[in-house]
Amino acid sequence: MKCKTAYLIINPRLGKNVARLTDMLAVFSAAGWKTDIALKEFGGHTMQLARAAAEAGYDLVIGYGGDGTLNQVVNGVMSAKRRRSIGVIPGGTANVWAHEIGMAEDPVKAALLLVNSKGRKVDLGHVQVDSLPLTAKDRQKKERLASGGRHHFLLMAGLGIDAAILRRVPTSLKEKIGEVAVALTAVKELPSQHAFPIEIRSLGGRTEDSVLWRGEALQVIVGNTRRYGNIAEVTPEARIDDGVLDVCVITAGDPLTTIEQILSTLLRRKPDNGRSEYFEGAHFWISVPASVDLQLDGSRVKLKDCLAAADRTAGRQPEDPEAAVVTYRFDALPRALRVAIPCTYGGPLFEEGPAKETAQATEQQRLDQDAVRAEARGSGDAQDQSAEQIDALLENGRKVTVVAVGPVPERKGTYIVAGETSRKKTDESRPVAVRIDHNTTLVKRTGEPLPAAFAAELPERGVIVVEGKQNKRGVIRATRVVIVT
Repeated sequence: MKCKTAYLIINPRLGKNVARLTDMLAVFSAAGWKTDIALKEFGGHTMQLARAAAEAGYDLVIGYGGDGTLNQVVNGVMSAKRRRSIGVIPGGTANVWAHEIGMAEDPVKAALLLVNSKGRKVDLGHVQVDSLPLTAKDRQKKERLASGGRHHFLLMAGLGIDAAILRRVPTSLKEKIGEVAVALTAVKELPSQHAFPIEIRSLGGRTEDSVLWRGEALQVIVGNTRRYGNIAEVTPEARIDDGVLDVCVITAGDPLTTIEQILSTLLRRKPDNGRSEYFEGAHFWISVPASVDLQLDGSRVKLKDCLAAADRTAGRQPEDPEAAVVTYRFDALPRALRVAIPCTYGGPLFEEGPAKETAQATEQQRLDQDAVRAEARGSGDAQDQSAEQIDALLENGRKVTVVAVGPVPERKGTYIVAGETSRKKTDESRPVAVRIDHNTTLVKRTGEPLPAAFAAELPERGVIVVEGKQNKRGVIRATRVVIVT
């Protein structure tokens, strides 16, 4: 990822996401990034921080948290005058986006993948309240409601059961036990859920509306990507750069089929096609009772948050949420934001170009490494290190246990080894990031020279001994490295 300055916004989650912060910062520093950090302190703070970071001109704004944190980063950056790339370090409950793009769950490995990423332009979904029955006072003004607040989504929007359950999950419990909290709340709330009337319209020819579907539903999912929860693909044909949104409507049936459909969704299986309706489009309207909850990227959004600031100040709300009907307008915003996608990703999320290019780049990187290793084995120019030199380095160098390894694509032949080293006097373990490049002499314990690309093959929990200066960020610019195990 081409980056000079990064801004890392952390959702602390009871301190869980701070424990390995030093390790990640060492990785970013080894890649040449200047990284500033900020902690979320209150609701909506992440969005404010992301907007300020984008306005300040940071190359990359990183959300360290779950999909809700990432959604706020997206909305913050989209509200700024200067759009900047965004990235993610997974640290939430489901981490759907991280799973979608093949991001590691371990924060240090995720940091290495973020360094080894490429910025890709992706579509976003946008939702706004297009019409809302008003109080008698507001009807006299006959003003059309505008959009405002938090209304962009990267993954999906949901109307119905999922949002109702999310509304009732205690945040503190969710932070303590994760997805189990959602499951426990679902078991408690499912008996009280029921189908609701819905109408979906799209923009037809000559600006005329056409009704796509009308009936009763249990759940509506508007997907910009494929995954729902962790592994379900409720909108399995969705792509993130095709300029359209995919809609899945889980329809109502008798009590038995209703339960089957709910369980099918909660157990992360694709709903039965016979009881679901699918649509796609760039612009459409969904009309539902005002009492139906809405969620964006796994976080419930209040109806008032979809209104303009002036409307919220005026206190505009439907007179009877059960009887009133709200019409949401959904729009696909083609390639609206640049997002860091790991170079190792070669999945089907992109319609064309990016996935193929990243897969080809990864394969070429592997071929380059094979060629370098073969050249090193066949070359007589490199001289073996003497036994005395090896022994001296093993005695005086820093012993580093490997956590993970990743390339720096912007600097060919450069690798970062994230690891841990111990102080000899106290035996205290500290994180380090070893930078290996063309200036590094890499050898086996026998003294046989190795190319820098061999660093990519270092096993997790393997041991190396490093010679080189260490800076205050924990980065060691290696001059010599001995592969011990």
